[in-house]
Amino acid sequence: MEVSFDREKVVESMFDPITSSIIAELEDGEKECSFLAKQTEISENDVLDRLGYLIEHEFIYKKSNDGKYFLSANTDKLNTVIENSENFENTISGLEKMDSYLN
Repeated sequence: MEVSFDREKVVESMFDPITSSIIAELEDGEKECSFLAKQTEISENDVLDRLGYLIEHEFIYKKSNDGKYFLSANTDKLNTVIENSENFENTISGLEKMDSYLN
């Protein structure tokens, strides 16, 4: 049985400027959480908090090794949310929000 998730919440988190930069890093492969924290200039806890919902619903995978966290993107699942036609408006809205943050 598939676990349900709030699609709007996923889209909103994906288009948050910091979260989207983290996801972009993860598209190139698994990264250590400390690396992502340095790249985004936030703490490791903040990285995990921002990605919490995406991790919980397996859009982002989290594993630990020797007290370090490693994250990777489930790109197939992330792409499915964006490509879903009922999310098109949410995607556009997310892009508009991101644009307003950047300008």
